[in-house]
Amino acid sequence: QVQLVESGGGLVQAGGSLRLSCAASGRTISNYVMGWFRQAPGKEREFVAGINWSGLSRSYPDSVKGRFTISRDNAKNTVYLQMNSLKPEDTAVYYCAADVNSRTIVSMKGNEYEYWGQGTQVTVSS
Repeated sequence: QVQLVESGGGLVQAGGSLRLSCAASGRTISNYVMGWFRQAPGKEREFVAGINWSGLSRSYPDSVKGRFTISRDNAKNTVYLQMNSLKPEDTAVYYCAADVNSRTIVSMKGNEYEYWGQGTQVTVSS
């Protein structure tokens, strides 16, 4: 079992930055692909970033590319999401997820990830 706990969400003005953290416990996540997803009210869950076990392969959708950066510290069993130039449309609950069946291939599909955190709210005001 892997427990994931997100933190770092909050209220920020448009153009501002936030750094989300995802702390894992129960098992090391150093060999897993990790991802960040978000879900806004009334919308489907959306992939926003993924990283392979080494951190050398990262994936982003066009909506956040150039603004968001995913990183990981395997020694701390933690994954991060640095979000810059935030926009009101980035407002959502952000979730961290672990794909325990993949070490190298980063999937953008939520159903490929087996473990999820409880989420952290990010609100961007205009």
